[in-house]
Amino acid sequence: MTEEFTQQEINGAVADPAELSLGDLEREERSSLRRVAGLSTELQDITEVEYRKLRLERVVLVGVWTEGSALESEASLAELARLAETAGSEVLEGLVQRRDKPDPATYIGSGKVIELGDIVRATGADTVICDGELSPSQLQQLEARLKVKVIDRTALILDIFAQHARSREGKSQVELAQLQYLLPRLRGWGETLSRQAGGRAGGGNGGVGLRGPGETKLETDRRRIRAKISKLRKEIKAMTTVRDTKRGQRVANEIPSVAIAGYTNAGKSSLLNVLTGAGVLVEDSLFATLDATTRRTETPDGNTYTLTDTVGFVRHLPHQLVEAFRSTLDEVADADLVVHVVDGADPMPEWQVRAVREVLNEIGERRDVKMPPELVVVNKVDAASELALARLRHLLPGAVFVSAHTGAGMGELRERIAGLIPRPNQQVDVLVPYARGELVARVHREGEVLTEEHTAAGTQLRAMVKADLAGVLESFAANGTSA
Repeated sequence: MTEEFTQQEINGAVADPAELSLGDLEREERSSLRRVAGLSTELQDITEVEYRKLRLERVVLVGVWTEGSALESEASLAELARLAETAGSEVLEGLVQRRDKPDPATYIGSGKVIELGDIVRATGADTVICDGELSPSQLQQLEARLKVKVIDRTALILDIFAQHARSREGKSQVELAQLQYLLPRLRGWGETLSRQAGGRAGGGNGGVGLRGPGETKLETDRRRIRAKISKLRKEIKAMTTVRDTKRGQRVANEIPSVAIAGYTNAGKSSLLNVLTGAGVLVEDSLFATLDATTRRTETPDGNTYTLTDTVGFVRHLPHQLVEAFRSTLDEVADADLVVHVVDGADPMPEWQVRAVREVLNEIGERRDVKMPPELVVVNKVDAASELALARLRHLLPGAVFVSAHTGAGMGELRERIAGLIPRPNQQVDVLVPYARGELVARVHREGEVLTEEHTAAGTQLRAMVKADLAGVLESFAANGTSA
């Protein structure tokens, strides 16, 4: 017995690399590197935070409860904890403070900052994450008083996007969003270096005490970031042209398009895999997939349509991301049908529905277009209780209840999609010669055959077809006409 065979016996059967799907390969890549604790020699000076790669380790979460119930505030902080864990951190504590509005200076107030500092020192945390978007001054004040790194919800989501982006377009979109977020928050060295000399009435320079060597490091960085933002926007615009060309080809061929939208981790990619066999990455984590994936499939009666998996949404999705991922989100506005996926196992699914519809409405208002019809699909019914499902049936009448994991309800979902996408709308009555059998096959493939009769002169067809195929068949119209 060879050594190789013995090793295979020990490890079990080894999958053929050719049989691995795209999602399997991406999962292997994500788990190929692991962090070894205690080996970092990174500088501890928190004034350099904006120039360091975001490093989340042991974190304390802080939220401000301004409206809604206590249950809603706790659910929001629980979601922040999942975001932090997705980014690779260990959550130690979670604190919520009741206030009418966040403190403009320190987000939680001076007294609470002292209490928070005691908790940070007691737990040994090195990062504080705030459940909201902090202003530059709030960020600076908190870091100066807590002596640890402080980030907000927006920076956390941007970091997750940066980790999970794979395509060139996705990476460019994330980088653009990060730079837009970073630009107003640059700080650190500008306080100790001279600034560009200002003008003085009647003089050619800034006068006594204002002459300096020119731009500071801070101003140079801002100028470079603005130049990089401009370059990224041009690159993304060029990529958008390619995406529009592909979409235009589908529109020209009159192939109906269905966009899968929904809250992050609701099971959109799983649904795409079940319906089309796409093999994209599926993980039980937030924002596991970012790059839009389009696959072609068929309805039960043979009509072809495309399914596009879009980026997931979340409550308070950073506006920088909505702006940067405009071309990807436009897939939703240009679709013929939106399949809105809801996590049936989530404790508060109505929050998910509200957050997704807010983003969809924002897309429609920006494009000034009417959004396509919506089909709500409640996923993960195998993990939800009967009471929760009964409540969802009351909240979401007309929704389809499925499980991408077990396959329950997928037949009904296919039928509902088939009934809502555009169908062939032109009726033709044609006599196709036997020498043009490929046209008969195309009518069967792309249209709906109402009657078919084989005669001595050819195949007599009456069918519902799309406009492009009706034009091709026009010369074979029976009695010289086609309806």
